[in-house]
Amino acid sequence: MAAVDKGSGLRTAATIHSGSLADAERINRRILTAFADLTAADFSRRTHFFGGRFENLYLDRDRIPELGIILDQAERWGREILRWGDRPLGCGFWLNAQGPGQSTSEHTHEELDELLSGVYYLSAPERSGDLILRDGLLSTRVTPRAGLFLFFPPSLSHRVETNCSDALRLSLAFNFGPL
Repeated sequence: MAAVDKGSGLRTAATIHSGSLADAERINRRILTAFADLTAADFSRRTHFFGGRFENLYLDRDRIPELGIILDQAERWGREILRWGDRPLGCGFWLNAQGPGQSTSEHTHEELDELLSGVYYLSAPERSGDLILRDGLLSTRVTPRAGLFLFFPPSLSHRVETNCSDALRLSLAFNFGPL
C-alpha cells in the first residue's frame, strides 16, 4: 500500500491511500457468487433508501467467510495509516450494490467517532461509475477496479457516478474508529 501520488491527478488536500489485495480475483469471485445467493433476510439491516434501493447492506462478517480476508487486510493497513499500534480498533462495514442506472449521493462518514474510511471494490465493470472525492473546491475522480482499496478521511465528501454499464458494481465500504 502507498499513498496516492498527488502529482498524478489527485486534486484534494486530504491524503488518500490505495492498495491492492493479493489473490483478489479468486476472493472476489467467491464473494460475488455468495452475494448472488443472498436474500433480504440475510442482511442484518439495510439503510439509506434512495432511488429504489438500499445503498448500505449490512451483513454478518461470517455470512461470507472471504469478507474476513478483505476486512483483516483493511484493518492492517488502517492501523498503519492511523499509527494505531495494538490498541483496540473498531470496524464497521457494509456492502454497496449499485446496479445499472444507479448512483450514490454525495456524503461523508463523519457521523460518530470514525477516524478512517475506506472502500474495496469487488466488482467494477467498465463505465460502472467513478468515485468522485471532493475536498472544498478541489476534487478527484477515481475509476474503480476490482481488487482496489482506497482509504480516506471520514470528513472527505464523496459520491459515485451513475452505473452506465449493464452489470452490478459491488463494493465493501468500512469505517475504523476507537472501541
